[in-house]
Parts: sequence; structure tokens; C-alpha cells
Amino acid sequence: MWIYLNDRFVQDHEAVISVFDHGFLYGDGVFETMRSYGPRLFMRDHHLVRLFQSADAIGLRVPISPAQWTEILHEAMVRNQVGSDHRDAYLRITVSRGAGDIGLDPALCPSPTVAVLTKWLVPPAPHLYEQGVSVVVASTRRNLPSALPPQIKTTNFLNNILAKREAIAANAFDSLLLNWEEYLTESTTSNLFFIRSGRLSTPALACGLLAGITRQVVIQLAKELHLPIEEGYFTVDQLHQADECFLTNTSMEIMPVVAVGDRRVGNGAPGPLTLKLRARFTEARNRFSDPSPSR
Repeated sequence: MWIYLNDRFVQDHEAVISVFDHGFLYGDGVFETMRSYGPRLFMRDHHLVRLFQSADAIGLRVPISPAQWTEILHEAMVRNQVGSDHRDAYLRITVSRGAGDIGLDPALCPSPTVAVLTKWLVPPAPHLYEQGVSVVVASTRRNLPSALPPQIKTTNFLNNILAKREAIAANAFDSLLLNWEEYLTESTTSNLFFIRSGRLSTPALACGLLAGITRQVVIQLAKELHLPIEEGYFTVDQLHQADECFLTNTSMEIMPVVAVGDRRVGNGAPGPLTLKLRARFTEARNRFSDPSPSR
């Protein structure tokens, strides 16, 4: 596997990062994950904008300009023989504070570390989309936005990991996290939507959740389908009254949820509006995917 590290591509066994890197020591860094459909990266520029916004929020300089990223990402796919008609690509960009002496002062790290990992995208199994998945409501609460703003996609994912452990212990697909006021936010790696009486609902960003790229696309597609949409403050009781439910993120797109804990959602099968949105998403992929650079 070829890894882009700082300023060049190296083989994975050569991709070495210092034990003094503050990303390793303190989780001081940001990241983005992307996927391709064939050679076209889904919402590439939106992901890059969010990467730079996350870095700016923590005072971290991304040493690669926005104009350079398109070529780097494309070369990463070509070198790893993914991002083709036969293999969609998964890409992760990580930017950490870099190596420096032990201590919390960012000034201890003179140069950020940049890494791009690229591999074959392995989507969830088809039967999960056909049958739907179950989730649980975690006892772990989402971080307070005043303590760690959710719009910073930080490499410190311990909050999410704790909630994921709860899902694994319950043999569920994922966990839903509540905020400090007991309102729904999101799952460990995806945004939450549910449908009641034909109305699409999703927690508002002010509840303390990441503004997912696929979340934005789904909201746009719902408007094109003239579905009523509500972003607001929702409780678990309101979710229990839902007719349909689904999760969204870049790699899995739209995943139907058919149970929350021991409570069935609707009739316990993926609902018609969920399937309609999923079909619309599939039709619109190319519209939301950026072309590869010409060679």
C-alpha cells in the first residue's frame, strides 16, 4: 500500500511517524474520510473545506494548499489501484500537530504531520440494507459543544469509541448519543434521520453534532422530493414514535434502522421513504462527485 506522508508517497512499511507526534500523544489533530464512485471523489471539495475549517479551529496549519489536494488524492488512488470501475476507494486524510517535546503547548511542534491512507472501500454487507439494522441509545453522552465543538473533526475520538463499545456489547450496529439535555444528536460515525407521518426529522446542529457531508446531501435530495423536513430538538420518546429511521455517512450512504434497543421502528423493515431517498441518492451520485484531474 502506498501512503502519502508529509511530502511524498512511501510504502506502508516506510510510513513511520514519531512517538513524539502530538497526534499520538494527545489526539491533537484533525481528519477527513472520503470515498469514490469509480475515479470520482464524492463531495471532495466539501470534505477539503471541512478539513481546513477543523484545522483553523484548533490553530493547526495544513501545509498543503487546497489546490494541491486534487492531484495528491488522485495519485493515491492510482498508486493503490482503487478508484476504478471495479473498486471504489476509501481515503483518509490525517493532519496532526506533528512531533515535538512532551507538553500541551502547540508551539512545541514546528511542523504538522500529514498522512493520506487509501484502500479499497468495503461497504456494509448488502443484507444490512435489505433487512435494516438495530441501534441502541448509549449511556455515554455526546461531548459538550462548549468543551469540544463537534464541528471540529478531531483525531481524539474517545467519546465515540466509548459509545461504540456499548453498541458492540449490545450486539447492535451502532449507538445513538444523547446530549447534555437528553436530546438526540448522532451515532458514533453517522447522522440520524427519522420519519413520522411523512415528515423527515433530523437533530439540529445546535444539539451538538457534526454537520455531515452526506447529511447535507440527503437534506437537499429530500427538498427535491418535496418531503417536509424538520431540524430540531428530539427525544428518544419521539424517535420511538417514528415510522422509519436511517443513518447517513459517506462510506455507507443511507442505512435503514429497524430497531432502537428492544423497540421496533415502524413495521420492523426498511420504510418506503427511506428506500425512496436511497434510490434518489444512488441516481444523484455523479452529480455530487468531483471529476478526476486530467492527465
